[in-house]
Amino acid sequence: MTSDKPPAKSPNKHEQRIAQIKSKAPQGDLLPPEETTSSVEPVADVKAKPPAAKASRRKQAVGTTQGDFFTPVLYDVGARDSRGVMDVAVFRLSKKNKRANSVIRYDLPDGHVEVSSGPYGMASVWDYDIVLMAVSHLTEAMNRYRDGKGDKPSQYFRPHIGDVLKFCRKDNGGNQKDAVVGALQRLSTTFVGIERTNMLRNKLMTVTEGENLIGPFRAISNAKDKVEYIEIKIADWMYQEITQGTKPDVLTVHPDYFLRESGISRFIYRLARKAAGKDTAAWGFRTIYERSGSEGSLKEFTRSLREIIAADDLPEYSLAEEDGQVGPVLRMVHRSQINNWKETPPVDAPPAPEQD
Repeated sequence: MTSDKPPAKSPNKHEQRIAQIKSKAPQGDLLPPEETTSSVEPVADVKAKPPAAKASRRKQAVGTTQGDFFTPVLYDVGARDSRGVMDVAVFRLSKKNKRANSVIRYDLPDGHVEVSSGPYGMASVWDYDIVLMAVSHLTEAMNRYRDGKGDKPSQYFRPHIGDVLKFCRKDNGGNQKDAVVGALQRLSTTFVGIERTNMLRNKLMTVTEGENLIGPFRAISNAKDKVEYIEIKIADWMYQEITQGTKPDVLTVHPDYFLRESGISRFIYRLARKAAGKDTAAWGFRTIYERSGSEGSLKEFTRSLREIIAADDLPEYSLAEEDGQVGPVLRMVHRSQINNWKETPPVDAPPAPEQD
């Protein structure tokens, strides 16, 4: 006896893709089924209060209680960075050379730092923007936790791709989204090894440690293969530094930092932020060159540095070149102190004569 029912329609490739995404439970917490076929949500939707069902699914991420990590609008949180890595480039400054399978070594007065890369290339200073975002939101979440306004944040950070691009002040285009995956590959395979000698418990001790810039990561895409969410594990040393102490050693970063196109310009801002703070500091050109990891010659680096000084458009800081005892010196002055600095004599200058 034959059936009058028409044969079941086999699912097409698009439907199979949707079913595959829905079947993965860990992704469900980040990418609800009703969002799998949509593009990146507009900025206005990020600010809107999510429905109770969606909020519940996100709070049920395995092994975490990270709901408060997303309380503020993500890109409205002020950028912060770990002070300990702001005077050495733990990334490459060049856009052209990926520096795959290479090592940069910095010899310091109390030890050394080595940055090594894998087959995807060394993480760049622009890739590091994702780390800045994670550190910034972890610090904000810990501040709320200490004030009794939320749970202790997880070591895992799960932002929407639109929030990442907004925080880093990037265009919300398809190429930018795809580039995020490459950045995550480089960050997760760039290893920073540190050896420092210090006094510990009244003894001179040498500590050797190392870790990748980020731990494992995931990128969650929709049915059109556009990245919608990323998930990274914040490096252990960064997470411990921010969550274990009562006052984490982080510094705010001006939002215009993310608009800097030059890698050297970004490094100079980071150096000024740590060395000068709200005052002034002076570093020799050669020392800055050696801390930058630049592949070019000192002469080429000096030319680029003088162009940055001439432009004098760095966020928060004014720059000037001075004569030093062993070569040119970069003077970095917080703009709030510019008048006081101009009233002081230049480096190595004799004292001004007294007035009657």
